[in-house]
Amino acid sequence: MVLNEQFSKNTAIKRVVAIIRPQKLTDVKDALVEIGCDGMNVNEVKGRGRQLGVKEKYRGSSYCIDLIPKIRIEIIINEKDLDKVIKTIVHSAKTNVIGDGKIFVSSVEDVVRVRTGENGVIAI
Repeated sequence: MVLNEQFSKNTAIKRVVAIIRPQKLTDVKDALVEIGCDGMNVNEVKGRGRQLGVKEKYRGSSYCIDLIPKIRIEIIINEKDLDKVIKTIVHSAKTNVIGDGKIFVSSVEDVVRVRTGENGVIAI
């Protein structure tokens, strides 16, 4: 499967935002490249989910780290590749422990390649 193929402009474009553990970044990135998904943006972020942070003890004192370091991966893809990308991220990021992360999917109105002015799926 090649995600960088050119398709008609009428094809839907999706944005996938994955929040994962920092130590899983290499696994996820390598797995995405393996299926042909080369383009992505990666940011270091901090956040928390339902566990509301981590409680730790240091020198007899308890404290809560309420914002945990995470990695945010953003990918813009053709809708037909959505299931494959999501399955790849889940499989490569999963540790079966609370705090593995989340994946958010949203629609993208348009994409414009600055260099050429092309727009739509062709510009991905």
